[in-house]
Amino acid sequence: MPRNPERRTQLADAGLAVLAEAGARGLTHRAVDAAAGLPAGTASNYFKTRDALLGALGERIFERLAPDEAVLEPLAEREPGLDLMTDYVHYIVERLLGRPELTLALLELRLEAARRPGLHEILSRTLRQGFDADVAFNANAGLPGGAEEIRLLHFAIDGLVLDQLTPGTGRPYDVNAVTARLVRRLTRED
Repeated sequence: MPRNPERRTQLADAGLAVLAEAGARGLTHRAVDAAAGLPAGTASNYFKTRDALLGALGERIFERLAPDEAVLEPLAEREPGLDLMTDYVHYIVERLLGRPELTLALLELRLEAARRPGLHEILSRTLRQGFDADVAFNANAGLPGGAEEIRLLHFAIDGLVLDQLTPGTGRPYDVNAVTARLVRRLTRED
């Protein structure tokens, strides 16, 4: 397997662009090569199978959606509690909606994983790691709620983001207000 991490990242980013533009059906090794401006066969040297390519895209999405330490540092200095948790969740929603191409690509990958056992295994592992990290972060920060509340928040935020990025309820609402209500209700503080 080629060991050039910069090239791997370049290919993954090109793959995300293809996925966002053409969906899972348009994502091929050849399309990734073309989008990256690289010779045919480069992507297949890095990602031997379609599942490996799709799994790498899932990992790259989470890298690109990772929180900015400059935003997290001032939050970490605050007193733990419901208001702080609400601000953390607002920041998650802001990141997901601020990069719609990445969020839509993740939704596309999750749907594709429902039909592809190899991708299901790869993407499930990535999603579990993210969930476990969220639970650990919440506990280490002294925030309200435990694993079950974090799971419910994931479900609620996924639905909120889906409603914002796809044809939704058709009724206008304040995303920040809805996010705050979700946090309060799911942590039994409202």
